[in-house]
Amino acid sequence: MTVKKWRCGVCGYVHDGDGAPEQCPKCGAPQEKFTEIPEDQANLIDKARFTNQLHMELSGVLERVKEIADEGIADELDPACVAIFRKALQSATELQQAIKAEIVTHISKGKWG
Repeated sequence: MTVKKWRCGVCGYVHDGDGAPEQCPKCGAPQEKFTEIPEDQANLIDKARFTNQLHMELSGVLERVKEIADEGIADELDPACVAIFRKALQSATELQQAIKAEIVTHISKGKWG
């Protein structure tokens, strides 16, 4: 059984628990601003949390790839090396943008929280 989830009507914060918090931990809105998320939607949030976390972790790793690629480009050892680093930079940038687009899709479908 899924733990109940409550969404703040002011900022969208999602709280897991038997009841809504006294006030929103994010924006400070009072308890009455929270509404219970229906069970089917709560199940979807639970299912998607793992994948959403993986997307965020991957984006962080890609940020490091971009830093390394920038260092390799700046090093300018030879054209073939620079080409590899430029390709890594482009690929990491494109993947990060794809991840952002996927997260926006998850949010719009209620698979975030």
